[in-house]
Amino acid sequence: MLAVGRVCRRWKNVAYSPGLWRSVSFRASHGGIQVANLDYFTHLIGSRFTELRNCELATDLITPNVLHEMANKCLKLQHLTLDFSTAMQLHDFTDLQIFPSRLKSLTLCLSENIFLEGFLRKVYTFISSVEILHIVGTYEKVEDEEEEVYETVNVFKLKQFVPNLRVVNLWGVPFITDDHVDALSSNTAHLECLCVNYCTKVTGSCLKLVLQRCKRLKSLFLAHASLENKYIQDVPWDKTQLEELDIRGTELSTDTITSVLTRLQHLRWLDASWLENFTDQVIEAWMNAGTISTVQYLSLDTCDSLSEGTLTDMVMSHGHQFQGLNLGGHHKLLEYFWMNMIPKLRNAQVLVMGIAEDCCPKVIAKIHIDQFIDCLAQNCPKLTRLEIRWDDETLRFSDKSSKFIDVLRMKCLKLHSVVLSDGQYYELVRSNFERADRMSVVRTTEMCRTGILHCSRYFNSLLFN
Repeated sequence: MLAVGRVCRRWKNVAYSPGLWRSVSFRASHGGIQVANLDYFTHLIGSRFTELRNCELATDLITPNVLHEMANKCLKLQHLTLDFSTAMQLHDFTDLQIFPSRLKSLTLCLSENIFLEGFLRKVYTFISSVEILHIVGTYEKVEDEEEEVYETVNVFKLKQFVPNLRVVNLWGVPFITDDHVDALSSNTAHLECLCVNYCTKVTGSCLKLVLQRCKRLKSLFLAHASLENKYIQDVPWDKTQLEELDIRGTELSTDTITSVLTRLQHLRWLDASWLENFTDQVIEAWMNAGTISTVQYLSLDTCDSLSEGTLTDMVMSHGHQFQGLNLGGHHKLLEYFWMNMIPKLRNAQVLVMGIAEDCCPKVIAKIHIDQFIDCLAQNCPKLTRLEIRWDDETLRFSDKSSKFIDVLRMKCLKLHSVVLSDGQYYELVRSNFERADRMSVVRTTEMCRTGILHCSRYFNSLLFN
């Protein structure tokens, strides 16, 4: 847009029109605009960014002057990201007297050792309207588990000033414990979605109280948390309104998983990937309890304890209700299984199958991919995302395979993502779609992975970075 403004004066006026600058990122490390002159940027806020609704600020731009200008000139600002992750030292916020007060979403990207209490003390009174709170931690940067962790945000004080929260995302915050989650829930009666993914100090002891206080809670994300069986079993799951649950990468026992799934009456979305204890007994008890009948999106990626027979029974009985199904990472599920199950998945929009090249044990049998593609085209007209992880050594295809890809492209008109293992078959499928002017449909497993997270009702609210 900046380049367009160089054509002529009229084009410049159009390109610099505030109406075109409604969502802007000033975080160069995340593909945003690099600001070279802070004073000039501060001056532009009052002229070019008056219609701003979504803004991301890097550390060096989070100054009293910039925040003053935004509060006074950007009256429509609703979504603000403050990135402190690269901060070595904060600016002096002693003179900060005003802050954007109409925010619906606030994102704080934390640093490992920069304390934000001095800054937050100045803005607490302006953030009561916030409905979506993201606190993004430093999980990816922690190299040593015994490394000292600093509590850079005072959650116990923050919760007093955000009573209208609907969505709370505490992603990878190393100091977050059950006490912090419990404190947040005590003042957020409207809470609908809680995410503590990668908060390794959360054991689940707070969940019983959280679910009793937050009657509207419908979505709970606990991926890679250190959940303890005794706390999870003690939660009255049957009295909740939970519709979405993420427990992937946890170490819950078979009995605990069974106890949870057989008591959730309204579950429609479940991600239980990478669970060693998700066994045939869990599936059987789940089907016998009847609570599986509400599930529309299910991910059982790399649950090695499941057998082909049990998964066959599940799909035969409930395949018609699945709109998203991820059974990738299962080396036992080969051509015979999928050719018989695909006709049962007529409502499927998302499908993941196959096992990656570097996973063990290695698949010895050959997969006739043309039959798969034809079967998908004939039975899954609603398909939007497809991932097939088998590599070229496992797949059997020929020059005539392009005809079957044509059929898939013509029958599945909503298909906008096909993820394949890099190789000859990937090149064949990609060239076929590109000839039809569909350039960005086919991707490799190295660059893209398909899941069911986008099917969550709170997906857009949980997005950050």
